[in-house]
Amino acid sequence: MFRNQGPLSGIRPIILSGGAGSRLWPLSRAGYPKQFLPLASKLTMIQETVLRVADSRFAAPLVVCNDEHRFIVAEQLRTQSCQPSEIILEPVGRNTAPAVAVAALRLLADQDDALMLVMPSDHVIADTASFLAAVDQAAAAAAQGALVTFGITPDRPETGYGYIKAAKLLPGHAGVYEVEKFVEKPELKTAEGYLADGNYHWNSGIFLFSAMSYLEELERANPAIIAACRKALNGSQRDLTFCRLDKEAFAASPSDSIDFAVMEKTQRAAVVPVEMGWNDLGAWSALWDVAPKDSKGNVAQGDVILHDTSNTYVRSEHRLVVVAGLENVVVVETDDAVLVMDRHKVQDVKQLVDRLKAEGRTEHSLHTTVHRPWGNYRGIDRGERFQVKRIVVQPGEQLSLQMHHHRAEHWIVVSGTALVTRGTKKFLLTEDQSTYIPAGETHRLENPGKLPLHLIEVQSGSYLGEDDIVRFEDGYGRIALDIAENARPNMRQEEGHSCGIGEHSCP
Repeated sequence: MFRNQGPLSGIRPIILSGGAGSRLWPLSRAGYPKQFLPLASKLTMIQETVLRVADSRFAAPLVVCNDEHRFIVAEQLRTQSCQPSEIILEPVGRNTAPAVAVAALRLLADQDDALMLVMPSDHVIADTASFLAAVDQAAAAAAQGALVTFGITPDRPETGYGYIKAAKLLPGHAGVYEVEKFVEKPELKTAEGYLADGNYHWNSGIFLFSAMSYLEELERANPAIIAACRKALNGSQRDLTFCRLDKEAFAASPSDSIDFAVMEKTQRAAVVPVEMGWNDLGAWSALWDVAPKDSKGNVAQGDVILHDTSNTYVRSEHRLVVVAGLENVVVVETDDAVLVMDRHKVQDVKQLVDRLKAEGRTEHSLHTTVHRPWGNYRGIDRGERFQVKRIVVQPGEQLSLQMHHHRAEHWIVVSGTALVTRGTKKFLLTEDQSTYIPAGETHRLENPGKLPLHLIEVQSGSYLGEDDIVRFEDGYGRIALDIAENARPNMRQEEGHSCGIGEHSCP
């Protein structure tokens, strides 16, 4: 079943960061999903993930992420002194099997048939030592051609996870078992039977295999994925420090998970059972599970007051939240939405997010604070013919050189120093100083200082949509992307809706 592979380089972590985390709405949204949020510690989920593999066992990680999140990923890794070997950008989501195929092809293009430790970027692993020990157990089997997954030893009859049934021990590999079968999320009675059986484990979605082994099995089971991914990588382009896959080629790939595309079909599947404090944080109930609780089973985060309340999760991001006389509920407050629901029905959040999309609302995709490669902005007020934003520009960063046909802008510096380009003039503004940008005037905002620049922008005019913007210069590769998408050369006229999630949708 398995074969010797010869020498391999250090284990290569493959970090998958393509999910939208819609079941953790309103905190997680498409434009800034759960992997970029500090949900289980002071660090974000993706930061915890890369730090988990920051030792001598591992080479530099390779990250596959949504194109719209590229600068967020790069910045969050930079703050943890993590230098990835590559950040590959998915132009469209195609699930985990194609994402990992692209990573494997990329490694083999460098003659690197490494062991690939495939990890989602949004999992909690409380016991890192046990996780690393399981990786050590799995590595020898993977080096001989096994496709190893990690099965979580269950402590309850969970109906929200898929299961793996372990068969006999893999000869010569202590702690590694052949896989008898994968099973879908069961009903409660079936899950109780799995728990009693002792050979069933939760499917963690974490894998270890060599690049060549994975591609061989994927080629055998689903050659269309391999063909599309190879074409997408061959047609890829360098975008600053990112590798941007060819959109048309990648979109042609079947969308499938590693489990369905490979693991359920291969004869080389193996599993390492492990207890490591794992949770995929797939719903608000999972955050209740992993967080410390008071004597009545409550989790309260932020400015929260509880009275006569039990077994409840309450999270306040911006204001006082008072909950009284309730049990088994989830309450999550953000500055533009409040979620209140039964803790046992939190999987229904996805249906609510789908309803927001169908109704044409923006709350499913964007927070009021929108992150950009140069900093962020936050909508403060909006009315007929005006809107107000608070803008933060990080030191050394700048917005694109641009102009608007239908709106004028007033900029007031709150703190820091602004270098303003207005037409042919350049000048500095400091605290309490302001300037006016008339409609049709070419302009740019920069932060030449060493501290963040905070300012208030007041827009006024007959039309305030973000499709009224033309770019002339941009330091983040967005004009090159525009040209690739048949926009006018050296100029960008926005095609997004007002404050959409794309990098092209706001300044």
